Amino acid sequence: MSARADPYAAPLAAGRLRFLSHLNPLAKLAAPLPAIVLLLFARDLVTPLAFLALGCTVLLVGAPWTRRLGIALGVVVPLGVVAVGLTFSLWTDASRVDDTAALVQLGGWTWYAGALESGFSTALRLAAILVLALIGGMTTTGPDLVRALVQQLRVPYRIGYTALAAFRFVPRFGYELDVIRQAHRVRGAHGGRGPFAAVARWIGYMVPLLASAIRHAERVALAMDARAFGAYPERTERHVVPFRTRDAVFVAMFWAVTFALFWAVRAAWSA
Repeated sequence: MSARADPYAAPLAAGRLRFLSHLNPLAKLAAPLPAIVLLLFARDLVTPLAFLALGCTVLLVGAPWTRRLGIALGVVVPLGVVAVGLTFSLWTDASRVDDTAALVQLGGWTWYAGALESGFSTALRLAAILVLALIGGMTTTGPDLVRALVQQLRVPYRIGYTALAAFRFVPRFGYELDVIRQAHRVRGAHGGRGPFAAVARWIGYMVPLLASAIRHAERVALAMDARAFGAYPERTERHVVPFRTRDAVFVAMFWAVTFALFWAVRAAWSA
């Protein structure tokens, strides 16, 4: 089973300089929230670009370097900005930006500079929000997030750990589907090409996959009953995820940088 899709996967080894892996998950969720809220109301190009640079800097400095992170920041984000920016610029109402310079004119259709600016403003806002969300998403495991929600925010453990067990079904289904596919290929079942063969293969996957899901659900239910899950209002925790002073310092510093950066951009934009 792939550890990358497994919420129970162990966190990546990180040195002391990669500080994000040593912070409480709630701190990494709370820190970028003001920036994300401010980005929802930004309509210029400079503000999302500044917060996009801030998010990338925090990830490059504080997150363990992985191939996924490199692809996300170096490939997915730039290509996504270009694709979304061009798409939204084509969808922009021309009557609202017809006072700007015309870039392309084909018959009765005109592509204005204001439409291009509006499209890339939206694309940069989405990219900045995504990168800020990756601060917690790339450096937090599922169990630690659930433990932090239960221990710090007092989320009922029945809800937290049940949701985690349900989420755990996703990689389990992927693993079982791979096994079923391999078994069918070994037996030569539903071979051939074309849409009808593909439909026949997927129908053949449904019954064994459903049976495997039922067996797995029964095992999970028995394991939870054996541990008296839900019998008491509270449970002891084997692994504690504390909210330390460094977590509060990180949140305070990130908020301070967020408002300072937003104020500086607003001041420079209005000057």
